[in-house]
Amino acid sequence: MLDYDFDRSVAYWVVMTAHAFERALNDELAPHGITYRQWQVLAWLALEGELSQVQLAERMRIEPPTLVGILDRMERAKWVLRRSCPVDRRRKLISPAPQAKPIWSKVVAGARRVRARATSGLSAAETRRLKNTLEKIRANLAGPAAPIASRNGRHAHSVAKSS
Repeated sequence: MLDYDFDRSVAYWVVMTAHAFERALNDELAPHGITYRQWQVLAWLALEGELSQVQLAERMRIEPPTLVGILDRMERAKWVLRRSCPVDRRRKLISPAPQAKPIWSKVVAGARRVRARATSGLSAAETRRLKNTLEKIRANLAGPAAPIASRNGRHAHSVAKSS
């Protein structure tokens, strides 16, 4: 029927692991009234600073109209600020609001618990090797272009690494 060597598929391993991270993170976020997508917004803003709505949608890999609904809810909760770009008033810039700090602290604590669960039983050396291996895979897939560097020097290809 439909054959594929899933047991040898790096993509399958990575995607299934990413899904497990997302489920575990959702479990941590739910008691605090924050969704995975809202976490992504705050995580990208924490990683890169202020972003336009278009940039944020691209990083989250969702359509801009989908992001608008997420941002509307976050703006009502006073977790994000939206302002017009001084150079192009059609462009909206998104930044974290000061009121997001308490929820962000709870989210970070939850992400650290997920990270601890995920790396349970791995030595520090194994964790470093895993990180290096995943970085090599990401670089291989990025091709000749260098990874996007964020303002603070970290790579901006995946927010999930904070989990």
